[in-house]
Order: sequence, then structure tokens, then C-alpha cells
Amino acid sequence: MTHRRPNIIFVMSDDHAAHAMSCYGSRVNQTPNLDRLANEGVRLDNCHCTNSICAPSRAVILTGLYSHRPGNGVLTLDDKFDGRQRNVAKLLQAGGYQTALFGKWHLGHGGHHDPTGFDDWAVLPGQGDYHDPTFLTPLGKVQRHGYVTDLITDDCLGWLEQRDPSRPFFLMYHHKAPHRPWLPDAKHASLYEEIDLPLPPSFDDDHSGQATAAKVARMTIEHDLNATDLKQEPPAGLSGRELAIWKYQRYLKDYLRCVASIDDNVGRLLDYLDAAGLREDTLVIYTSDQGFFLGDHGWYDKRFMYEESLRMPFVARYPREIPAGSSAAAICLNVDFAQTFLDYAGLPDPGDLDGCSLRAVLAGTAPDDWRSSLYYRYYMHLAHHYVYSHYGVRTARHKLSHYYEPEPGPREWELFDLHEDPLELRSVYDDPAYAAVRAALKAELQRLRASLDDQQNPPLD
Repeated sequence: MTHRRPNIIFVMSDDHAAHAMSCYGSRVNQTPNLDRLANEGVRLDNCHCTNSICAPSRAVILTGLYSHRPGNGVLTLDDKFDGRQRNVAKLLQAGGYQTALFGKWHLGHGGHHDPTGFDDWAVLPGQGDYHDPTFLTPLGKVQRHGYVTDLITDDCLGWLEQRDPSRPFFLMYHHKAPHRPWLPDAKHASLYEEIDLPLPPSFDDDHSGQATAAKVARMTIEHDLNATDLKQEPPAGLSGRELAIWKYQRYLKDYLRCVASIDDNVGRLLDYLDAAGLREDTLVIYTSDQGFFLGDHGWYDKRFMYEESLRMPFVARYPREIPAGSSAAAICLNVDFAQTFLDYAGLPDPGDLDGCSLRAVLAGTAPDDWRSSLYYRYYMHLAHHYVYSHYGVRTARHKLSHYYEPEPGPREWELFDLHEDPLELRSVYDDPAYAAVRAALKAELQRLRASLDDQQNPPLD
């Protein structure tokens, strides 16, 4: 029997770390509705971003191209996406799909920076507000009353109700949460109030085993969270580690409260699909635009190539193809998503995308020649949290990163053995025992950069 082309719902939050989902073994929260997707579908255990910052990741997902490629061009938060370029929504729209986007856009607005390729859209200006937010629409600005996570879901459900049921649809359902400053709704405002959340194993990392970039970054729980983040003054008399732990509890509880609202609203969506008889014919994906530090290494935020920032959650359900309760260890990237959407839609590969369709991986049949490494690059040197620009390569076991700018310097390399040191506390770049690994990773890094035509600032010997 031939089935219709699947509907595709792509749910993406902002800064939701995989280790704040119970299906990924979270030690700090439960996410029953996101777990529902994983239990009824697949969990990817090695999904990563190519540039761990909001706007660039979104542009990579839309285009299927690395940040530096012509046809993308969004390397930093300051770069706006040119809507005249090809994107995956346009390809799906031309292929007969109904398309819509609701929620966070963060790729510029006005003129040719508004979303294109969508039959309907309503997006937040910039980061948007958690409470009573303004939305940009094709007809202008509209202010709405309520909590942003609920309102974005309302828009998605409303659009699903009025769509043409004879045609497949592609819906991008993009949450603002749990982005800073982590303002929860009233329903979840007291969640976790009576408990102390466990500290992450690397909370007390002093960065003595890492490059200078880690030592000078300004994203520490102890020193860099501000009054807006914490929403109250610390108790008198706290200092040092005790103060850092108090701030961690304040920060992470609000973050997890925002996640809880996402989980509830994803549940609303899944219930709608069940009630509308759409479950079997709809691919539902949940991910985030990158990872996030939840006190790991004593930090919040992202940007670095360390695992908590690099890694994206990715769970997907499509009962016609994806085995329930499965997982996959294949190295996957956000640059693969556009190719994946096109594959499921039965549309031709444009031939110049940087990714690979994840369809076989999600079905549990990854090809024998699937990638064994990934390339990463972060461009915003010293901007926002004083993080150095860097690029690197990650394999199943090792990670090599290069901080390549000479000022304020020094140029440095890091090499981590993820089997021996999963928390990435001690670089072994200068360890003679890793000389062969170091050479092989440098060669692979050069190969990846050449294959992607990214030759600016070549690695140093």
C-alpha cells in the first residue's frame, strides 16, 4: 500500500540542553511529553550543531548549508538572513506542501529579512518577550496577551485546524524558551521550590586543564549572572562557592520551569495529532538550536565546542517508519535537517547541500559509509561572554579544537579523549601518547575544511 507523503512538524526550542530532558538521562528534571516522542520514536545520541549560536544555527537548518557558504551567510548574531535565497520551506512549498512558521525567527525582519517560503507566519521580533509578547505577521505587528510558549502553540494548533486536509504540511513550531532571562509562567512558578537541584559533576572546574579561552570566558555562574537573571538579591553573608551554588539554584530552576511549559505544550500538540487522526502520517521532530551549559564547567550559555554546548537534543516520531523506543549513535548535524525534510517529502536533492538525509539513521539503518567526524566553527571572537573564535573536529572518541585568533591570544589547541575524559577537563594535546591521534585529527580537520571550502585562517602546525 502506498501512503501519502508525511506531514512534517519541526519543533525547536532555544538553548534547551539535551541533559535537561529525562529521555537523555537528566538528573534535574522530567519531560514526559518529550519523552513520549522518544518512547514512540527515536532518540539521537550524537546530534550536534555546526556553530553554537542562535541565528547561525537557524540559518543552517533552513538552508542545509554551513554558515560560511554562499546561500547562507549567517556567521554571527549580527548577520541577517537574506530571504531571497533558497530555503527548505520554499522547496517544500514548490513541491506541494502547505508551510507555516510560528514563534522565534531571530534572523532579522523587515524588507527581505522576513520569513519567506511560508504560507503563513507569526514571529517574535528579535528575542521577543515571555509575557504579553508582540508578534510580527505579514499584516504587521500584533501584541497578544498571555505567555509566549502557550501563544506560539495556540498559533500552531489554529493553523492546523484551518489547513487544507487534502495536502501535506510542513510546520516550523519555534519556541523562545528556555532562552535567557528564563521567565516562567504562573503555572510553573513554584516548581522545584522545595528541593535543591544536584550540581553537575564539572561544576567546580577551574579550567586548569583547558586552553586560555576557557579560563577567560565571561559566562560563569559565580561572577556573570546578573540581577535580571537571578530576579532577587542573594542572601546576606554568602560568598565564594556558597554564593555560586545559590545562583546556580536560582538560574537552573527558572530555566527548568520554562522547559516544563514547553513540555506541556508539546503534549498539547501531540494530543491534537492523536485526536485529529494525524499521528500515523506525521513526522514530529523535537530539537533545540544548540546545547547549553547548565552549570557544567561552572558556566551558563553556549558557543564553545565542549559537549554540553555542541550537542543538540533530537527526538523524532513517525510510526510508519521509525521504530518505537529506538536510539542511534550516528554523528548527525543540524546541516542535515533540510536534506531530511526533502527526503521524507519525496522531493529531489538540490545537489549542493552540505548535509545528508537522516531518514535511514532515524529508521535504524544508517549506511555503512555514514560520516565518522564533524566540523564545527564559531566566529564571534570576544563578543558576548568573551569567547574566542575557534573551529574543530569531533569523532566518536576524540575532539580537536583550535583557537586561531592571535589576539589577545595565544593561539592554542585542545585535544580531548571523550572516552577517558568525558567531562573534557584535561586536554591531552601536548601528551606524547596522543601524537598519532593529534596528527590524524589535524589531517581530518584539514580534509573537512577543504571539502567545505572553508580555508580562511588555516590551522597552524
